[in-house]
Amino acid sequence: MIEIDKTILDCDVLVVGGGIAGLMAAIAAADQGIKVIVAEKCDTRRSGSGCTGNDHFMCYIPEVHGSVDDFYQTIKMSQAGRIFDKTLVMKFINRSFEVVQDWEKWGIEMRPTGKWEFLGHAFPGRMRIHLKYNGENQKAVLTQEALKRGVKIENKTAITDYLVEGGKIVGAIGLDISKMQPKMKLFRAKSVISTTGNTSRLYPSITGAWMFNTADCPSSAANGRAAAYRAGAALTNLELPTLFAGPKYFVRSGKATWIGLLKDSKGTALSPFINKPNKELGDVTADIWPGVFTDKYKDGTGPVYMDCSEIDKADMDYMMWAFKCEGVTSLVDAMQKQNIDLHKHMVEFAKYEPTMFGAGIEIDENGSTSVSGLYAAGDEVGNFRTGGIPGAAVYGRIAGESAAAYTKNIEFSSNIAQHPLVQKRQEFFNELLERKTGATWKELNTAVQQIMSDYASVTFVRSETLLSAGYKYLCDLEQYAYQTVKCENSHELMRALESFDLLLFGKLLCLAARERKETRGMHRRSDYTFTNPLLDGMLLTVKQGKDGEAELNWRATY
Repeated sequence: MIEIDKTILDCDVLVVGGGIAGLMAAIAAADQGIKVIVAEKCDTRRSGSGCTGNDHFMCYIPEVHGSVDDFYQTIKMSQAGRIFDKTLVMKFINRSFEVVQDWEKWGIEMRPTGKWEFLGHAFPGRMRIHLKYNGENQKAVLTQEALKRGVKIENKTAITDYLVEGGKIVGAIGLDISKMQPKMKLFRAKSVISTTGNTSRLYPSITGAWMFNTADCPSSAANGRAAAYRAGAALTNLELPTLFAGPKYFVRSGKATWIGLLKDSKGTALSPFINKPNKELGDVTADIWPGVFTDKYKDGTGPVYMDCSEIDKADMDYMMWAFKCEGVTSLVDAMQKQNIDLHKHMVEFAKYEPTMFGAGIEIDENGSTSVSGLYAAGDEVGNFRTGGIPGAAVYGRIAGESAAAYTKNIEFSSNIAQHPLVQKRQEFFNELLERKTGATWKELNTAVQQIMSDYASVTFVRSETLLSAGYKYLCDLEQYAYQTVKCENSHELMRALESFDLLLFGKLLCLAARERKETRGMHRRSDYTFTNPLLDGMLLTVKQGKDGEAELNWRATY
């Protein structure tokens, strides 16, 4: 029998996930003088998609950019096929500079060259909105700032479920994975902020069986989205995937850090905007044409390469320094070991697996979900997206402030230990741990990836029949997996629960993709090949109904 820790951990605000959004939420809530706990599956000093650094921070600085409306239009232009709520984006824009200033004050280099420098992800003649900064130490700095404010950090603690009573959040179920034998932890909280990041491992990585070769945190596996959905929150944009790109097989983010040109196998530059490498602009081709790599394979001019041979020594040195800021030193090490000289050798680029970046929990402009006391921020939010790190930082702060204000009029639940979900989950965890034979979490995760790749991917066009088949197979897999998956220790239990959450998310994605009867962005339908203008600005939400079935609804953006 899996043990439940007898000590219930009480807090005003429980932050689930210790990435950029989570730590910023914890700092903001603690600044209001309330008790905050951060539950992090790994270790906040080096966790999340920003664990090793970043070098672009989208932000609005009035003295640099001038018009707020022009800034918003530049954001909108750079996010082809995405649908989001303008009110959230405008709030982000107006509060982004204060976060930049605080980060600089705390010890993160926001002006490493001595000035506000905006580079990359840019179009010729248009506003540049990505601040070049050095985020190599960002996680360590934010962890220290949280600890200074008395935030309690529970590392090696995976949150599996959010507890609801009378329509409002009262706590959460956690799993202590610090030792071989797992232990359940109960958190009594007046509010919860869900910040568990992107959705990795839903689709196969570019290297197939090596599922942890991914550009984002490989442990961000739909846990927050699944927990929020089960608690009654609405999810949105699930059907609209995002594709990142970079060096083929060596999966690393940071394509805007490269100072070069994407070219086909004949050496022809593919950018419709520039024909020479440009440090200020970068090559924005893959941002607005994410299918370029597949398209070039199909038309016989692929592969696609990043060519940096035309840049001078100063720009080359700058790029190598920027790789360190971005946190891709392993890429630099690999190139050095293999004697790759970027002045002489091109590097093949490719698209990576689809991710759910900007597809997840629906929030309002205060970070609130449709469940009282439940907030969300970061990459797992569905109706707001601005560049990963900056969006997470700013809305982490907003969610932290909102949750802190909410808790001041809320009383603790009397006894969450008797919550029916606690016993239900304890029994399920025991089943997985006590089975002597059965399938492993890797087999379950791989099966989910295979079905998603074959029936709901972006490599092939989607259709009513494919998506219906994929949904049916996932339902079959779910029933079988609940009866057969086994775990031998805390690590395997954590991964198995991630895989079950990915399976749930895959089912919801299939339903949403089937409902969006049009082609938009990377959501391409063979049976609806056009983009329906009547669906412009329309968000598709998914919520668990009273009968346990998914309910899909359309709403206009606000």
